[in-house]
Amino acid sequence: MIEIDLTGQVAVVTGGSSGIGFATAQLFLRAGASVAICGRDGERLARAQAALSEQFPNGELLAMRCDVLDAADVDAFAQAVGTRFHRTDMFVNNAGQGRVSTFADTTDEAWREEFDLKYFSIIRPTRAFLPMLRGAAHPSIVCVNSLLALQPEPHMVATSSARAGVLSLAKSLATELAPQRIRVNSILIGIVESGQWRRRFEREAQPGQSWEDWTGELARKKNIPLGRFGRPEEAAQALFYLATPLSSYTTGSHIDVSGGVARHV
Repeated sequence: MIEIDLTGQVAVVTGGSSGIGFATAQLFLRAGASVAICGRDGERLARAQAALSEQFPNGELLAMRCDVLDAADVDAFAQAVGTRFHRTDMFVNNAGQGRVSTFADTTDEAWREEFDLKYFSIIRPTRAFLPMLRGAAHPSIVCVNSLLALQPEPHMVATSSARAGVLSLAKSLATELAPQRIRVNSILIGIVESGQWRRRFEREAQPGQSWEDWTGELARKKNIPLGRFGRPEEAAQALFYLATPLSSYTTGSHIDVSGGVARHV
C-alpha cells in the first residue's frame, strides 16, 4: 500500500468492533489518524478497543457503544467525537447484514426491517456527521455495500433490493455534496471472512477439514474466480483508498471487492 500520513485527521468507522470495520480502523491508526469506532455489542466493542490500544499504544482512539438505527445513539456518538476530536475528516458507513429470503417467504415486516437497516444505517450517521465533515479540508464518506446491488440473488431478494437502493443513495449524495467538497463513494463486497462464516465452518466442516479447505470448496461451488473468500483487510484497503486523498478525484463511484464474481461489464 502507498504510504500516506494522516496525522491530525480524524476517521470515524461505524461497525468498527469486528471484521471489515475493525480492519479499517487499524489502517487509519497505522497512518496516524485519530479514530472513532462504534458498535452495538458493548463486550465486542471493549475487546476491539483493547486490541487496537495494544497494537497502537500511542494512537488516539474513541470507542463508543452505538446502535446506528437509534437516532439518539447516533447523535450522542457524533457529539462525543466532536467533544474529543473537534472534527471529522473521513467517515466510513459500515453496518448491516444479509437476509436470506425469497419473495414468497419475505413478510411485510421483514421488508421494512431490511430497508430500515440498509438505509438508515447510512442516513442517520451521515446526517449526524455532515456538519463536521463540511469543516474538513478533504472530507469523504465511504459506504460498505454489496455486489448484490448490481447482481441480485433470488434467495436474498430483500437484501438485494435494499443494496441497489443504497448504491443509488450513495450516487445521489455524491452529486449533492460535491459542491461542498465532500466525496462519496462505496465498495461492493462479495463473500468476506467473518464471524458468521467461522460459526458456520464450526457447524458444517468435516472432521479434520481446515478453514482454508472448507472455504476453498465453498468458493468453487459459488464460482468465485479467485477460489477463496475475501479477507477483511482486503475490503479495508479499498475503503482506506476511497476515504483518503489517495482518491481525491473520485466521487460517486464504487470499487468491486468480490474476487471476480461480478458478471456485469
